[in-house]
Parts: sequence; C-alpha cells; structure tokens
Amino acid sequence: MRHVTLPVAAMAAAGVGAGDVLRVEVEAEGVFRLVRERDPLDALIGSMPGLSAATDLDELRDEWER
Repeated sequence: MRHVTLPVAAMAAAGVGAGDVLRVEVEAEGVFRLVRERDPLDALIGSMPGLSAATDLDELRDEWER
C-alpha cells in the first residue's frame, strides 16, 4: 500500500476524509480516478434492532476470549 498527499479542499469537495481507503482506477494514460472503498457490511451494521439480545452476542463474544 502506498500513501499520497491530496489537497484538503479536493478531499472536502469529494467527501473523503483522512484515513479513508481509496482504490485507484486508470481512466486513460496518465489519468487516475480515486474511488473510496467501503465495507459492504457497513450499511448493515445496526440495521437489525434486538439482534444482540435475541442471539446473546455478548455471551458468544465472551467465548472468543476463552
């Protein structure tokens, strides 16, 4: 993985923040496009109220520590 420095104004205009992971796409010779990588599970996190209580996820997580 490489790091690049981007102008703050350009990042703000694109809605990109420091630490966001960007994928590089080649548009043409000498032309790159940066696309933010998003975890597809981010959209689902918190979308099922009551799941933790119904499945006792806290107890399952405790098992991982053993």
